[in-house]
Amino acid sequence: MATASLTAFDFRALVRSGVGVPLGVLAVLAMVIVPLPPIALDVLFTFNIALSLIVVMAVFYVLRPLDFAIFPTVLLLATLLRLALNVASTRVVLLHGHTGSHAAGKVIESFGEFVIGGNYAVGVVVFAILTIINFIVVTKGAGRISEVTARFTLDAMPGKQMAIDADLNAGLITQEEARARRAEVRAEADFYGSMDGASKFV
Repeated sequence: MATASLTAFDFRALVRSGVGVPLGVLAVLAMVIVPLPPIALDVLFTFNIALSLIVVMAVFYVLRPLDFAIFPTVLLLATLLRLALNVASTRVVLLHGHTGSHAAGKVIESFGEFVIGGNYAVGVVVFAILTIINFIVVTKGAGRISEVTARFTLDAMPGKQMAIDADLNAGLITQEEARARRAEVRAEADFYGSMDGASKFV
């Protein structure tokens, strides 16, 4: 019990100190170099899929973009994790694929059997379609939407600032409310700017 409490305390202290995220990024980068066993790939792929579902559900139920202001950072980290998993799984498939479909883990084996149904021609066609949809439709569309939204948000900032000043001068809001609204306008501009950069990386 004492060991568990000490471990939990050390983990919380590590997160609070700001070292946890850099260590996590270094661990993800190490996955590109260090070979991973199939069980580790299964665990990491399951975690990645669960993280993606959690992010999607959170986005659906967020009322304002600033309620999920950390989304650009989560998107970048999730993309980095996925790229590292792709490299690690490709290495395992190329090195040990001759031993059978289970060489890369149960998750990849189950997904492959579900998608291609044992027919490699179908798998090639489905893979090509998914690649085209991902790169042309999803990535290009999301990048364009983020770019236009960031541009319009930045263009609207002076008008919003003047509206806040006008309400303050008219006595409709207090000094504290004006300060809070200015901070919200700046945070909104920072959020859409971060989304624009994150979408270009993805």
